[in-house]
Amino acid sequence: MMERKHCNFIKEHRSIQSILIITLLGITMAGLYGQKKPADPLKPVISNLPAANPSEVGMRMDTISHLLELIRQTNHPDFRGLIVFKNNKLVVEEYFNTFWRATIEDIRSAGKSITGILAGIAIDQGLITSVDQRLDAFFPAFSKHKGQSIRIRDLLAMSSGLDADDNKNNSPGNFTNWVLEDDWIQFAQTLPEVFPPGSRYVYNDVCPMLIGEIIQKASGMTLATFAEKYLFAPLGIEEYYWYSAPNGHTVPMGNLYLSTLDFAKIGLLLLNEGMWMGSRVVNQQWIQQLSKPRFDLSSVDSFAQGYGYFWFTGTKVWKAKSIRYYYASGNGGNLLFIVPEFQMVVALTSTAYGQGYGHFRGHRIFETLLHAIN
Repeated sequence: MMERKHCNFIKEHRSIQSILIITLLGITMAGLYGQKKPADPLKPVISNLPAANPSEVGMRMDTISHLLELIRQTNHPDFRGLIVFKNNKLVVEEYFNTFWRATIEDIRSAGKSITGILAGIAIDQGLITSVDQRLDAFFPAFSKHKGQSIRIRDLLAMSSGLDADDNKNNSPGNFTNWVLEDDWIQFAQTLPEVFPPGSRYVYNDVCPMLIGEIIQKASGMTLATFAEKYLFAPLGIEEYYWYSAPNGHTVPMGNLYLSTLDFAKIGLLLLNEGMWMGSRVVNQQWIQQLSKPRFDLSSVDSFAQGYGYFWFTGTKVWKAKSIRYYYASGNGGNLLFIVPEFQMVVALTSTAYGQGYGHFRGHRIFETLLHAIN
């Protein structure tokens, strides 16, 4: 008799335990996306950024939940944040490894893409006439390199023709050879021309540096101050840090620190073709120019298929359909994807600096999110 009661107790205990597990799982799933739970002091409601459950915007919650669990279980504790906007709504906001919404992180070379946006704002303000304007219009002493002038468009597309290649340590224009120089422009004038401007893509930091110097000279501000006034402030980005070199100039090619959420806000601005909360921040045509591929990178880049104006471009197959996107990319897996066809923005921050898996992981996360769309 006592044995039967004990068995019944075990059954009842297991039943209650199952109910508790199911209940806790339900609470976790609901809490994951901010539904019907106490306010998270680390993620207060943002009045001008409406939030939604992924299922409300046509994304599978089970796929996203599984993805987040995989991220948490990774052996590399260097993934920082994941933000997804879909249909102009915040649907995923998750942070990892003790990082949270207010933490700013170095997005490295993704800062080049921000410099590309600032070039468009400078054009809107008349500080730069057009992408056809020549470099010597700003720096008359700049040599014409065998009579062929470098244009703004050549710099934005990494095709200046100057002997600068950051993938080659022995390149005269390698970043390490000039970043500590007092006069960057004077150094750039010493670089020989190795191909006609506009004819080839070569990844380097000299091109964004020259764009930053042009904006600085034309505006009378450092690039960081220009960005704060005309880009960050309109988007409500208050916490940031943009590294200045020993000569006092902002480093236009990277080392910009932003929170994952603010990184994603920039993507949302581009998704809405330069509009932010009903106000124009940058010209619509400029967004189209940024994302238009100028060079085919499919044979030289493991992830990108093309390059626009400081933005990479690519396509993914989704249900037998080719989906176009463009993205900013920084060392360590700092990535900002814009997918116009799906009205989606994905921002990822990571500190896997110098580790190849950072980019691989980031692109796999992006692919998984695409396949989470119904």
